[in-house]
Amino acid sequence: MTELINFDTFLQVDIRAGRVTRAELFPEARKPAIKLWIDFGTEIGEKKSSAQITELYTVDCLVGRQVMAVVNFPPRQIGPFMSEVLVLGASDAEGRISLLAPDHDVPCGARMH
Repeated sequence: MTELINFDTFLQVDIRAGRVTRAELFPEARKPAIKLWIDFGTEIGEKKSSAQITELYTVDCLVGRQVMAVVNFPPRQIGPFMSEVLVLGASDAEGRISLLAPDHDVPCGARMH
């Protein structure tokens, strides 16, 4: 069973919408991954992330796409790359990650409610 948290704890997780401005394959990663540069608007700016999404996404299809990410985790070193945000996704039946994103265009930096 999933551990229950209270609403105040949930509110501490800062989940924002951002737009991918650049994407590159990440061959140095242990598992196949893509490096993402994501614009979160003027308040947060551009942040980097590494995502294991190569089974469903190509570098070309990611640029311009909106994604949701946790922006208040500490940065994490992944090989030679510093990942600054955690891009959110869900696994399908085969374990492939599908990115979470708004259904409609929202401003970069919009907070999840």
